[in-house]
Amino acid sequence: MRWGIGRDATLLIAGQGVRATGYGFTAVILGALLAARGYDPLQAGIVLTAMIAGTALASLVVGRLADRLGRRRCYAVLFLGVAVAGAVVAAGAPLWLLLIVALTGTLSTDVVDNGPATTLEQVMLAGEDAGTARAYGRYNAVGAAAGALGALASAAPGLGSGGSGGAVHAWLFLALVPVGLTGALLAAQLSPAVEAPQPVPGRDPGQAVTARTPTGRLGESRSVVRRLAALFAVDAAGGGLVTTGFLSYYFAQRYGVTVAPLGWLFFTVSVVQAVSVILAPRLARRFGLVATMVGTHLPSNILLASIAFAPSFPVAAVLLVARTTLSQMDVPTRQALVMNVVTPGERTAAAAVTNAARYTVRPIGPLVAGAVQQVALGAPLLIAGLIKGAYDIALWRWARHLPLVRPAAVEAAGSDPGSSTPTPDSQEAL
Repeated sequence: MRWGIGRDATLLIAGQGVRATGYGFTAVILGALLAARGYDPLQAGIVLTAMIAGTALASLVVGRLADRLGRRRCYAVLFLGVAVAGAVVAAGAPLWLLLIVALTGTLSTDVVDNGPATTLEQVMLAGEDAGTARAYGRYNAVGAAAGALGALASAAPGLGSGGSGGAVHAWLFLALVPVGLTGALLAAQLSPAVEAPQPVPGRDPGQAVTARTPTGRLGESRSVVRRLAALFAVDAAGGGLVTTGFLSYYFAQRYGVTVAPLGWLFFTVSVVQAVSVILAPRLARRFGLVATMVGTHLPSNILLASIAFAPSFPVAAVLLVARTTLSQMDVPTRQALVMNVVTPGERTAAAAVTNAARYTVRPIGPLVAGAVQQVALGAPLLIAGLIKGAYDIALWRWARHLPLVRPAAVEAAGSDPGSSTPTPDSQEAL
């Protein structure tokens, strides 16, 4: 396969794939492990909430420190943290230690994470044609495919039960040790080009042209990033109503579906997701980032709401798969949009803030979904479709007028290999 991207991007995509495989495996067995340890619903909820909070917190910390300490160094440390976290859980850590590990952001409740490592990858990929989301499309496709394989591996006969009547063993989390070590080795192979842009010689002798803001902090783009973060939080809040766990519960309750068909359904969803995110950059190059985001996401939310009215499981399954063909196309384009509306020196902070905003609101979703189901079992699907549809309309009305990377930022980047001077394609309209 000809990737059409550079060596650094290939290494970063490989890192995402390795991590997604590990998280795909452990995210599936996590809930069963908590139950096997005898944690009551409150204790299990606290652990899961700590993991989500840790993801947001660690992303903000990375956003503040990575450009000063070095992106490659922080990236390697995060992968080593994954290895340590896996070893700690595998050793049977008590609740208090498990909570501490959860707050580091090195564990994930999802098949594909959106934590501190993702924040760094998003920033370091910005030099690889972020304007048309080409690198982000491949990045998310590999993550989805690898996560699906990891999830499928967790369902291997006899693996989760360990041959003891269905009890899930903590030692399965040792899978994260080679994941973390492999990721750290990949991080060590990255070139200096992925680091934050540094001052470069100006036109006058002895003069240096620098970015308008210190790297790792928000400056002139602060208001734009905050508004994007608020919009993304609305979208994530709607998505929190219809998590994979909720959909599994809904299908089982309404249609009496067993685990086997659900497993194949969500495996199919992951495969379709991988295909859709790799096609998104093609649409972005033709129609622009925001048009691609809204033009695919809004119809997908109509399909999401329609699942609530599906008369049978086969119809609901078809609607869910159809929805997935469109719903994930906004992921690589969203990542590219964030990178293109801020200066190079603000990219790490912008990625951290927008990613953290999405994760901060997620714990609210399952609680609200459970409450509204007292009115109607499919109510969360309808409400989620409305909330996410409103996000699409608000994003279109505002973000389509945003400029791409500002000329000042391009000038500041100069010829530094670590910067991402826009290509002709990346200067198309949003």
